[in-house]
Amino acid sequence: MLSPKSAETVRATLPVVAAAIGDITPLFYDRLFADRPALLRDLFNRANQANGSQRQALAGSVAAFAGHLLEHPDELPDALLTRIAHKHASLGIREDQYPLVHTHLFATFADVLGEALTEEVTAAWDEVYWLMAHGLIAAERQLYAAAGAPDGRTWRTYRVAGRVRETDDVVTFLLRPLDGTEPPAARPGQYVSVQVELPDGARQIRQYSLTGQPDGALRFAVKRIPGGPDGDPAGEVSGFLHDHVHEGDQLRASAPFGAVVLDDSERPLLFATAGIGCTPAIGMLTHLAATNSRRRIIAAHADRTPDSHPYRAELQHLIGRLAHAEAAVWYERPDDGTTATDHTQAGGPVVHPGLMDLTRLRIPSGTVAHLCGPVPFMRSVRSQLLASGVRAGDIHHEVFGPDQGL
Repeated sequence: MLSPKSAETVRATLPVVAAAIGDITPLFYDRLFADRPALLRDLFNRANQANGSQRQALAGSVAAFAGHLLEHPDELPDALLTRIAHKHASLGIREDQYPLVHTHLFATFADVLGEALTEEVTAAWDEVYWLMAHGLIAAERQLYAAAGAPDGRTWRTYRVAGRVRETDDVVTFLLRPLDGTEPPAARPGQYVSVQVELPDGARQIRQYSLTGQPDGALRFAVKRIPGGPDGDPAGEVSGFLHDHVHEGDQLRASAPFGAVVLDDSERPLLFATAGIGCTPAIGMLTHLAATNSRRRIIAAHADRTPDSHPYRAELQHLIGRLAHAEAAVWYERPDDGTTATDHTQAGGPVVHPGLMDLTRLRIPSGTVAHLCGPVPFMRSVRSQLLASGVRAGDIHHEVFGPDQGL
């Protein structure tokens, strides 16, 4: 693991590197894309590059990895590496790309840090980089092998076998392999990458949580991402899928990946989701209902209105199939005349006006929680769960986009 000499150097220089990381990451990506423009066109999410979220995620992961090595010099942060490795595998990241990243990253270090980047400092951070890279490479090899694609080529061509409009801005797609074979098996909570060719020739990739695998197919939902008030561009892949991909068309998709999956225990479960973040929970609930689970389950969801709530009817149906499950929903703007008080829908969940407040629920001891939704939402409900006695280690989250932590 990290040698004592390098650990001492990294500990001394981590504040300097952390302070400069805001300058390092944009210059690094500029170098990388100038050298390999196809990476931005066909691999990296252009929107996340434009808004800076990918750069922040890289900085955060490197700092978290270095910090862990300083506190635990004899072990790697498996949870961090596993999450990143699943995302890399879903994109088809190759081993030969790690030296390329190293070259441009350390050239950027030299530009930004100048004389502070001595040979000793370079050697120490080089050790950090390759410990992280080799840990990821090893994890990715295992994921590719498990997917039956040791060469990393997990992409297959699918036919769109069905398309269902869930809400005004959410559409479900059902994919079946074009060659007539069975699709790869997925664990409840995982996602697939979908690649589309955009009008400018770019082959952009996005990940979508699986909401089930009905009759040998992959099912996922896509929310159209509108342009933001601050000039953020509209989602180019989500818009393309909504406007141009219909039943009978073909799509390229990866094997399923994702580290945040349903555990096999009998412990109580709580799902806390918002908006399109309900999709991994629907996938897990579908599996639980299909296996006649008798676990204690609470499904909590927040949305703007009942009409904007994806899979609203399916949530009610799945909860009805589970022996020990209940649901509660929060709507910021209920449209049924019950804006001031809680009530129960006929045969459905308890409906609350306003924002989600999990402290109002009776959460069983030993509950395992799964969160998915906007990061501010997840931060809020995580605090609520901790206040309700749920252990931090039992709270799991899935982020749609670069994971910058909670």
